[in-house]
Amino acid sequence: MIIGIGVDICQVDRVAAMLERHPGLMDRLFNSAESHTADGRPRSADSLAARFCAKEALAKALGSPGGMSWLDAEVITSANGAPEFVIRSTVAARAAECAVQNIGLSLSHDGGLATAFVICEG
Repeated sequence: MIIGIGVDICQVDRVAAMLERHPGLMDRLFNSAESHTADGRPRSADSLAARFCAKEALAKALGSPGGMSWLDAEVITSANGAPEFVIRSTVAARAAECAVQNIGLSLSHDGGLATAFVICEG
């Protein structure tokens, strides 16, 4: 059963400019595994923008209750290359309140835009 659906879209250059203007924002929005690739290289602006959208879309799918920490929803790359969430603390508590058992995530970026689509199932 679908519990919630969330989608978000943003301009990649706007996210990049925001992170450049406010350097501390990177550490408030992204865990180190999100801001860097597996081999330690910084992620591209496209990839960061898509991850930002993913977190926004997840919040929407969970009803946007407030009080959830950005760092408690981590976008990782699975062994098969697909994006997925690792949730903890505030986000995991909200997901449990909603009886979420599975979270589907799709990311895309092209033409200066990034988007994410989330489906929470119970």
